Amino acid sequence: MGWWQINADTLARTRFVLSPLAETFAAVKLLHAGTAAHPGERAWLDAHLPAYKRRLSGDPVTALLIRSGLGRNWIADFLTPTPRGEADFEEEVARVREASAADARAHLIVSLAGPLPAALHRDDLPERAADLLTHVWTEAVRPYWDRRRRVLEADVVARTARLSQGGWAAALDALRPGTRWLGDNRLQVNLHEYPPREISGAELVFVPITPQRHGWVSWEEPDRYAVVYPCSGVLADTGPEAVPESLGALLGPARAGVLVLLDSPMSTTQLVALTGQGLGSVGRHLKVLLDARLVRRGRAGRSVLYSRTPAGEVLVKAQRE
Repeated sequence: MGWWQINADTLARTRFVLSPLAETFAAVKLLHAGTAAHPGERAWLDAHLPAYKRRLSGDPVTALLIRSGLGRNWIADFLTPTPRGEADFEEEVARVREASAADARAHLIVSLAGPLPAALHRDDLPERAADLLTHVWTEAVRPYWDRRRRVLEADVVARTARLSQGGWAAALDALRPGTRWLGDNRLQVNLHEYPPREISGAELVFVPITPQRHGWVSWEEPDRYAVVYPCSGVLADTGPEAVPESLGALLGPARAGVLVLLDSPMSTTQLVALTGQGLGSVGRHLKVLLDARLVRRGRAGRSVLYSRTPAGEVLVKAQRE
């Protein structure tokens, strides 16, 4: 297993950040795999996979570049620069474009775990990668970015609540498969047999993405390290559960949608992200549901979470039958 040695100062400075480029690269991975984890991903693939395939079929060099960069055990490092905090897509993709051709070729050899194909012995690999990432961002990610950003922000709220409630062990053990707190200041980041890394004193960030793949790690030694992880499945699924027509008639479709979503505790921010409703509207719906004793409110650290009461459960289940 791969693990990093972390001191208390590094852990205290650790934070969650959002990265449009990480979201876009995750989208490329999803397009490359072509398989969906839930109906929302399936709908997104149906809408964007044909155009992606057409683009690569007309550009066999870039197609080979992406296949080579998405190695079985390792991603070519120049494709995934470590996020440095809040930055827009153009700032982030510029770092891919500015990578040296020699570094790009060296990283591809690592991801391939073998020799570089003759067609990739060229100097424009970073530019080609950046152009493809820009295309995927423009056509397949940016149109959804406002909602995805809200979903990612909601995931950070939930992780932060778990952190404040159970500490880093609880927050990290639920982050993604292969990631867990080992004790003795050791963070396991994946299941691969890589040598341990001493990152004490460096900046460590956790970066959520919505596509439900496995995530990845990246670094800029010795100063900056990142763990990219898929956000909570209930948040990432962009195909919301249908509201029973009878329940919508009883409570109103928007309010009924909030009640249906509360199978598990959620914050107001998460509900805003999932419903697309404004903060004020969600707050009003929750007040009515609280007054009717269909939902309850509890606190997890600094976060306020809502969930259905037994009466709310009975009402939702009765309308589904």
